[in-house]
Amino acid sequence: MADPKGFLTVRRRELPQRRPVPVRLTDWREVYEDTDPEMVRRQAGRCMDCGIPFCHNGCPLGNLVPEWNDLVRRGDWREAADRLHLTNNFPEFTGRLCPAPCETACVLGINQPAVTIKQVEATIIDTAFANGWVVPLPPDRLTGRTVAVVGSGPAGLAAAQQLTRVGHTVAVFERADRIGGLLRYGIPEFKLEKRLLDRRLAQMEAEGTRFRASVDVGVDITGRQLRSRYDAVVLATGSTLRRDLPIPGRGLAGIHQAMDYLPQANRVAAGTEVPDQIVATDRDVVIIGGGDTGADCLGTALRQGARSVTQLEIMPRPADERPDTQPWPTYPMIYRVSSAHEEGGRRLYSVSTQEFLDDGAGTVAGLRLVEVELTDGRFAPVPGTERVLPTQLVLLAMGFTGPERGGLLEQFGVELDGRGNIARGTRYETGVPGVFVAGDAGRGQSLIVWAIAEGRAAAASVDHWLMGRTRLPTPIPPTARPLTI
Repeated sequence: MADPKGFLTVRRRELPQRRPVPVRLTDWREVYEDTDPEMVRRQAGRCMDCGIPFCHNGCPLGNLVPEWNDLVRRGDWREAADRLHLTNNFPEFTGRLCPAPCETACVLGINQPAVTIKQVEATIIDTAFANGWVVPLPPDRLTGRTVAVVGSGPAGLAAAQQLTRVGHTVAVFERADRIGGLLRYGIPEFKLEKRLLDRRLAQMEAEGTRFRASVDVGVDITGRQLRSRYDAVVLATGSTLRRDLPIPGRGLAGIHQAMDYLPQANRVAAGTEVPDQIVATDRDVVIIGGGDTGADCLGTALRQGARSVTQLEIMPRPADERPDTQPWPTYPMIYRVSSAHEEGGRRLYSVSTQEFLDDGAGTVAGLRLVEVELTDGRFAPVPGTERVLPTQLVLLAMGFTGPERGGLLEQFGVELDGRGNIARGTRYETGVPGVFVAGDAGRGQSLIVWAIAEGRAAAASVDHWLMGRTRLPTPIPPTARPLTI
C-alpha cells in the first residue's frame, strides 16, 4: 500500500471537469476535459486496500481494484494497465459507460465519498493506449477449432477476444454495417467516441479475430449452415425486443422507438448521410422512460437543437441519499444527474401517459398524462391531475424484454426461459450441443460490465467444451449476482 493514510489526508473526491454546457452542445465529442494524471494519482491513493475489498464483489468482473489503485498511486501506470486487463478486456468502455457498482460497494464510502474507481480505470487504459502499451496478443499456435460469435456488442467481443487468444479461429457476425453492436450505434458519441471502439477492434483484428459485418444470421445465413461450418457458436445477440406503449394514438407519425432514433444520430455523427433522419430540431420532444437510454435521447435531442425536452418516468423521484432499505454495499436507487441532464430539459416523475393527441393530419401534437401513485404494487391515477404536454416528437425509451423471436432462435432450436430470454445452464450452454449464450440474450437487459463478464465466462465454457479443459478464467454461473445488484 503506497500511502496507508491516503484516505485520511485526501478526503475530497475529485473528478475531471466537464466541458462547459454551451460548448459541448455544439459538438459530439465526449463531455469531459482532459484528465490530470496527478489528480488521478491522489484519488487512487485514497483507496484503503481493505482486508475485504467489497469493490471486488460489487464488480461482476471481479476487477482487482485495490491493486491497480496502489500501482497508480506509485506512478506505475504500465503495470496498472496489465493488472486491469487481467479481468477486463475493455476497460475503456466500462470506465466510461458502467454505472460503477464498485464505487457504491467501496468501504470508504461508508462514511466518506467513495474512491473514484471508474475514473482511475479510464485514465489507466487511456494512458496505456497513449503510450503504445496495448498491443495485439495473438495465440502462440492455433487449435484447429472454429467458433462463430453472433453479435458484436460487449458480450460478443469479449467472448471473441478470449477465444481467439487461446488459439481458436473466431468469426464475429453482425447484422449492422459496422462492428460494435450498441457500442457503435446505441451509445451516443458524447458518451463514447467511436475512435475508442475502433482502436480496440484493430487490436482484435491483429490478434486474428475475423469480423463479418452486414451479415444477418437467420436471413443471410441460416442457423443450420452456421452450425455446420463452425465447431461451436456463441449467441450474443442482446436483448433487443423493445417495450412498446399500446395506447390510443400510438400509430401517429412522430412517435418513435429510441433505438430507431439513436442509431441514426450516431451514423450522422460519424459522417454518414441518413435519408429522412428523425431529428429533434425546433421540436418539443417528450421522452418516455427515465433510464440511461432516455438520458441518451435527451443529450442527443439537445445537440440537435430541440426547442424543449421533457423526460417522463412512472416511478417516484428517487431520494437524494441512500435509503435505509438499500444499505452499503448494495447499489442504491438514488437521484442521479448525468451529463445529459446537466445540459437541459426537465424530468417529470410519477406520471403515466394515457393518450397521444392528433394534430388533425395524422401527426402527434401532444400527449395526455396523469400523475400516479403506487398502491399495493400498482400505479393508480391521481384524480384531477390530468394535463396535456405539447410535443411533435415522442421517443419511447422503456427498455427491452428479451432477444427477438423467430428466425435465428428457431433455426438454432434454442428454448426460452420464463422471462423470455434464451434458456441456459450453469456453463452458459443452451439445450443444443455446441451452442452457448452470453450477455443480455440470456441474462436480460443489464449492464455493460455484466455483458463483458458473461462473454469472458462463456468463452471459458466454450474452450472447455472444445478442448476438454481451459486455460481461461473459470466461468461465473449465469445465476450469480453481486451484492450490488
